[in-house]
Amino acid sequence: MERKLPGRRGRPANEALGQKIVDAATQLFVELGFQATTMEKVAQRAKISKLSIYRRFENKEALFSAAIAAHCHQFAPQALIENVKGSAADQLLAVGSFLLRTLLSPEVRNVEAMIVADKRNQRSLSKLHYEAGPAYVIAQIEDLLRQLHASAALNVPDPRGSARLFAALLKGSDLLTIARFDEAMAEDDHEIESYCRSAVAMFIAAHGGLPT
Repeated sequence: MERKLPGRRGRPANEALGQKIVDAATQLFVELGFQATTMEKVAQRAKISKLSIYRRFENKEALFSAAIAAHCHQFAPQALIENVKGSAADQLLAVGSFLLRTLLSPEVRNVEAMIVADKRNQRSLSKLHYEAGPAYVIAQIEDLLRQLHASAALNVPDPRGSARLFAALLKGSDLLTIARFDEAMAEDDHEIESYCRSAVAMFIAAHGGLPT
């Protein structure tokens, strides 16, 4: 009979259970909204006990934050920033294209629509969403800009401010509005790449360099 060892063998199971809870919660938040989603319903969807949820998440707000963070880490992983190669323009284009596609994804748009529709909790949910999502992405872009500044590839004396500007260029894309009535056009690779190249060219021109 094989003997099970404690410690490291148990950790993947714990991580899998945590992910199962977050996945179930995310589905319910989108389907029912924040107000109608309860810990009991999450437990039923995940087919676990409420106690198992409360062992990991203090309350529904903490679970919502974890759901947002999990999606942002999935769609905008740290590895994207760490592994981009090429010129400053190449790196910014890779990051910008990836993040714009993230913003256009149904998963992200559905969560944002849910927050807008929840008038009662909109303020608190918007704060949780920002802290777990956009703030995380901006911090990654800031890290990249610090690297580009340190290597003299760009002149970025205020990496934080410039990261917010770069994120705003992506968030301001009209493709996000077009996606509401013409998903095919909004998801067209040519449209996305064309917009991102223009945004990157504008950003680099403002930071002491020219795209190559």
